[in-house]
Amino acid sequence: MSTMIRPDVRDRVSPEEWQLRVDLAACYRLIALHGWSDLVFTHISAKLPGDDERFLINPYGALFEEITASSLVTVNLAGEKVDDSPFPINPAGFTIHSAIHAARHDVGCVLHVHTVNGIAVSAQKNGLMPISQQSIFVLSSLGYHGYEGVALRDDEKPRLVQHLGGNTFLMLRNHGLLTVGAGIPDAFLAMYLFETCCAIQIRAQSGGGELVQVHPQIVATAQQQAAQVTKNLGGQLVWPGLLRKLDRIDASFRE
Repeated sequence: MSTMIRPDVRDRVSPEEWQLRVDLAACYRLIALHGWSDLVFTHISAKLPGDDERFLINPYGALFEEITASSLVTVNLAGEKVDDSPFPINPAGFTIHSAIHAARHDVGCVLHVHTVNGIAVSAQKNGLMPISQQSIFVLSSLGYHGYEGVALRDDEKPRLVQHLGGNTFLMLRNHGLLTVGAGIPDAFLAMYLFETCCAIQIRAQSGGGELVQVHPQIVATAQQQAAQVTKNLGGQLVWPGLLRKLDRIDASFRE
């Protein structure tokens, strides 16, 4: 763990960037805590405050449970590290995240996972089904992107952006799940909903019986319902509690 802590970083960044780093490191720890990390092979990125050209991403090779605020790596949209971090970055992570950050200036955080439930649903021809209360919030803002191999090619970027559109959720066929948010808390809450929907669907299908689907008119009003329930605060409602939980378990993400 000591190799993931760089004490000098906090003194060299603004208070706003440091807080972003703490939140992003917390998000990585939460992904690990929920069992969604796929070892070291997925990624979460966060755009630097007031900067559409640079974002933070994980040090490639670090387990998500090891990531700290000071270990996060700053990269630009060209895939170049712009700090003196000794850590490498995942090139596939860069391709996906740089494409979205470059196109969606309303997005502060991009979260991508390879969960078993998510991949299982992404491989189903009909994708996510409206069979749970959670699913209606995802379906009302969901895009699909067909599998093109490991995301390493720049020519895939326009299609990723097109298929995400203005949505919050993107199902990557045969690959996994992706969410975006104005901030880290919103992207995490969106992923919690997305993965929960997929887990519910797989369990419901395993029962073998005919499934009852939510009426399309209810799905159409889901965004209005979500705004009423959360009062447009989204992930901010649950984020402080999640940070308290992490502090009880292991507060080293703040280092």
